[in-house]
Amino acid sequence: MTDIRKGKFWSNLLKKIVGILVRNISGGGRTTHNQHVVPHEDGWAVKGAGNERITAVYEKQSQAIDRARDIAKNYRSSVIIHGRDGAIRDRMHYD
Repeated sequence: MTDIRKGKFWSNLLKKIVGILVRNISGGGRTTHNQHVVPHEDGWAVKGAGNERITAVYEKQSQAIDRARDIAKNYRSSVIIHGRDGAIRDRMHYD
């Protein structure tokens, strides 16, 4: 258990509070849950915005769009559909 009588406890707590306040004021740290449908070597992939990993891979783009739509509806976000060339070709919002 942490001893709150020590100065280090209070300085660490203050750093955490200031960090939270700065993120909230600047809008930083806000994550979007937009889902991208992107070309993949095995077909089409669903990938969350900012994520390194792919959520799922499908043979057909329509299957990937359906999955991305389900996720976006849950998060009240958007589906961004990319063409074979990687350029955005369509966008659907579920706010």
